[in-house]
Order: sequence, then C-alpha cells, then structure tokens
Amino acid sequence: MRLTETADLWWKNAVIYCLDIETFFDTDGDGRGDIRGLSQRIDYLAELGVTCLWLMPFYPTPDRDDGYDITDFYGVDSRLGTHGDLVELITLAQDRGIRVIADLVVNHTSDQHPWFQSARASRQSPYRDWYVWRDEPPADADKGIVFPDKETSLWQYDEQAGQYYLHQFYKQQPDLDIANPAVRDEILKIIGFWMQLGLSGFRVDAVPFLLDTKGAQDAGRLPRPHDYLRDLRAFLGRRDGQAMLLGEVNLPYKDTRRFFGDEDGDELTMCFDFIGMQKLYLSLARSEPAELVKALRERPVPPEEAQWGTFVRNHDELTLDKLTDDEKQEVFDAFGPDKNMQLYGRGLRRRLPTMLGNDQARLKMVYSLLFSMPGTPVLFYGEEIGMGENLEIEGRNAVRTPMQWTKGLNGGFSEADPDELFRPMVEGELSAESVNVADQRRDPDSLYNWIKLLIQRYRESPELSWGQCTILDPGVPSVFAHRSDYEDGTVIALHNFAAEPTEVKLAVEGAAAGLRVADLLSGKVTEVETDGTLRHPVGAYGCCWLRVLHPGDRYLV
Repeated sequence: MRLTETADLWWKNAVIYCLDIETFFDTDGDGRGDIRGLSQRIDYLAELGVTCLWLMPFYPTPDRDDGYDITDFYGVDSRLGTHGDLVELITLAQDRGIRVIADLVVNHTSDQHPWFQSARASRQSPYRDWYVWRDEPPADADKGIVFPDKETSLWQYDEQAGQYYLHQFYKQQPDLDIANPAVRDEILKIIGFWMQLGLSGFRVDAVPFLLDTKGAQDAGRLPRPHDYLRDLRAFLGRRDGQAMLLGEVNLPYKDTRRFFGDEDGDELTMCFDFIGMQKLYLSLARSEPAELVKALRERPVPPEEAQWGTFVRNHDELTLDKLTDDEKQEVFDAFGPDKNMQLYGRGLRRRLPTMLGNDQARLKMVYSLLFSMPGTPVLFYGEEIGMGENLEIEGRNAVRTPMQWTKGLNGGFSEADPDELFRPMVEGELSAESVNVADQRRDPDSLYNWIKLLIQRYRESPELSWGQCTILDPGVPSVFAHRSDYEDGTVIALHNFAAEPTEVKLAVEGAAAGLRVADLLSGKVTEVETDGTLRHPVGAYGCCWLRVLHPGDRYLV
C-alpha cells in the first residue's frame, strides 16, 4: 500500500494513549503531576510506540469533576503549568512523531465560569442566553439522569438568577445552549485557538449531549444539530487537513453511524466502539467470543476515511449500559461482585488486571485482541504495565490513580509526602512495589514489553487497521478467529478465550504449494497443507497473528 495514505489519514492506524497530566509525573513536589513532568516522560511514550497523545482536561477548573468543570476554555490550570509549558510539550511530542489531541468539553461549563457568573447575575447579561433557563422545570426533569447517585433532576434552581438551568451532568456544570449561534461561534474559536498552538485534533466529550437541543426553548434556531457537527469538521479541515475529531458516542451502532456523517463521512473522524467493548467483557465472562463476534458482524463499516476507536478501558466507569440486565449481572458476577466495585448500577470502577485476577496470560490475550481487531486502539495510561485501582477513592476516580514508575516513594510519581498527594496510590497486590515501569522495562516477559511488541507488529501490519475483516469459523467455540486483507497482504489472528489449550483448523484462501504462515508474535513459521488447510495450536488464553506468506513474498517477519 502507499505509505503516504497512512500519513494523510494517520488516525486509521494510530496508537492513542490517554492520560491525565496531574496523575502522570510530578516535578515540583506538590503531589500533583504537571506538564513539565509529562515532557520529561515523552521519550517513554515514544519508546512504547505511542503515535497520538490524548490529554484529559488541563484547563482552569474548581476540580469538582476531575477537570471536566471548566472555568476558562482558553487557559491552562496554573497547578499544571503554563501555555509555554504546553507548547514545549507539543513540540517535544511532534519531534518524536507523536501527535497531541485534547479533550474538547463544550457541552457545559463550570458554574464558576465567568460566562455563567454573568448570566446568573442579570437577565440582561450578554451571556444569559448562552445557557438554558426555565421558570419551571419540565415534567420529565428526572428522566435521563447521568449520575443517579448525585443528582435527582436535570434542572437546578439558581437563587441569584431566579430561574432553573439545565445540567445534563452535575449541577455545578450548567449546559451551554448549542442552539445559540453565538455559542457555536465561540466553540469554533476555542478549537481554532488550540490548533494554532499545535494540537492535531480533539476528543469530543459527550457528543450526543452536545447536540441535544430538546431542553432549549430556542431549539428552532438549530433545527438539524448534526449540521453543526459538520460545521465543526469543516472548520477543522480548513485549519488543518490532517486534524481529527474523536467522538464519545455511547449509542447503538445504527445511531452511532450517523455521527460519522453516514456515507459522506463529514462529521466525526472517529467514534469509540462502546458496543464492542461491552460485548468483549460479556464474552470474557463466558470464556467464549460469541457475543463479541456478533457485535463485530453487526458493527457498521465506517466511511472510507473514518475509523472506529477500540478500547479495553477508559477513564470513566466501565459502562455496561447497552447489555441486558441479565448480561450485565453476568459481567458483575464475574468481574465486580461487590457493590463497592460497581457504579451507577451500570458499570464497574475496576481496571482489567484486578478483574482478571492478574492472570498474565489472559491479560496478554485481551491486549492482543485489542491491537488486532479492526479499528484504532486506545490505551488508558498504566494499562501497559497492568495497573490496578484504589477502591477507597470515590467514584470513577478509583481508576485515576498516580502512574507507577518505580518501587520507590509514591511509585516514583512524586517526591511529596504521601499524605500530600492529590490522589492516593494503588495499594495491595498491584501496588508500585510489584507493578511499575522500571521493573517491567527490564523484564522481557512483562506486560509492558508485550504491549510494546503488539504496537510494533500492529504498526507493521496495515491490514489490521486498513483491511477488510472477515470473521472465520475455527471449529472451536472458545476461539475467536478473523482475517484482515488489504491489497496483497493477509493476517489471520487467533484468540483463545478459554483456560484450556486447543487446536484450530482453518481453510486458507489462495492456497498453493509453498504457502506458509508466520506468527508475528512468536516468530514461529507453519506450513499450510497443499489443500489449503491450516492446523494451528492455540494455548490456554493463547493468541497468535499469522501473516500468510506466498513463495516470493518479501515481507520482513
């Protein structure tokens, strides 16, 4: 294939790494990570093979929602650094071939934002109609609450304003009125500002909520909200033709497809595959991949220049909201039986290693699956070393603990007194004493080195992200088998969801004398029988990526 295609559409085979600056590396000893600390660790990300760094919110904030309650969309939180520090970080990343994207959180502001402070002070404020107000809340004010443990209504009465305001999330996060053209123009300015400083795109927070105008009495000013998403994409393309929008859209497949822009592909560049993620956990709970297979067969093919974002874990609760109640309970029983491990009645606040009993073979199989499935893999910081969670921390922050670099003080994250850390470390079996970067870099059998290998092979195999995916029948219920074809290249991937080893039998298309398969993960080469039959062992929780080799092929394997 033409390598220039992979550069122009870099997101189609990127390796995206999400992190929160304040949990990554602290250089000034205040117990909170900072931008300079991330800059000092940029070579670590380059060594791992990361090609796109996704920064969670770094904007000024009262920090009542881990930075998602923003008081200045153009600022940098002084506790993390300055604009100068951020530009230096972007420059260092780009020098190492790493693009940087950031969270775009514009469906709401903090109630401390100057816009809202002005809006609540007077009905004559120029910012009054930037928010959604009503004299009385609607009858369905308690429907669709996102955080049922904290909120009882989507409308909050404000004494100073003398009206109720809409908040789809926490009450301290009043919704912006996307139907107001002044708000839409401001969002474009925010995007333009950060792109001018070097960002290569944005992860767009809660996209369906951003486009939701049903609570606004002026909704008629934006009769087709998706038109605005097209405007955002067009503006992005004018400023930088290689910039991308990665959307958080947790909807059924048929509804998510629309956020790509359907066949035109003129809205979001990428959408997260929430359905596939949830079916993966159901399949893991059952030790067979049937539900994941079903999801992938139902998943729409994205527009030509778009892509699905695949992931095992993100920074929020591990939501299971698209499973049936019985399916959800299966996953809870398998991976989070205690109520303290669950959240909002719909998800888990655990990381994968603790859910799988820190079974390294099973962990490695899951990440092999992540990097071989069609889509662009997204990692959450610490996944590469198998970090756990701290359930003593409230809510979703249980999985947002400081990065574990060494077995020293505070896991090498900070030189502050442990009591002064802005968030506690993981304790117990998966504490920094036993799980850290320094030890795993030196261990050839570590999870870190496994994921580093997966990234290298993934980047060498454009079939996995660019090719046509075909689900195969391996004749073994516990094995997920698929092949990816692009131009003249073919990779077959096998993943065993069960604790018992097995052997698969597959028909390899295009069989001819001398046909072989080379396992890209182990280096082992297997001959294909002359009738095109491939027999291949798969270990307990085993996995392999098999490149099909014809006589005369010049692949480096």
